[in-house]
Amino acid sequence: MRTALVELTQSRHFQGHVYFYTLGRKFVDESYDVPEEAKQIMYYSLAIGHHLGVVDCLKAVIECEGDEYLDWISGLPQDGEAFNKMKGYFVFGEITIYPEHLNMLALAFDRIDSSTQTVRSQQLTRDFITALGDIHREPTMYMMIRGIR
Repeated sequence: MRTALVELTQSRHFQGHVYFYTLGRKFVDESYDVPEEAKQIMYYSLAIGHHLGVVDCLKAVIECEGDEYLDWISGLPQDGEAFNKMKGYFVFGEITIYPEHLNMLALAFDRIDSSTQTVRSQQLTRDFITALGDIHREPTMYMMIRGIR
């Protein structure tokens, strides 16, 4: 295993379960105390994308173990933008994928030679590209990758 990959196995996030969550729905938290005169500001904030008083409901669409995740992303070029984005999980314990990341990630994972991947990595690639496609079709969605130890 290449040196950079070995270093990632030392992450406290390596030993655990990895969940890929996508936004299922959003709603305004009615318990959020907003004075009547400030409601226009809150609705304006929602219109421009700020999460003032908004609850995001996330659902897990992909699950794997930390070692499976590392094996999967190791098929990416280690000096590439996609690998750097995805390895952030081991650094921070979570990463967020927004619509501006979709093309870069989909292209990078699609370019991995499937003959070099395990069956599990091939499945993760298919599921991930499908989830990225869902986000592409619904641009208010995003994905969060988080771990649970």
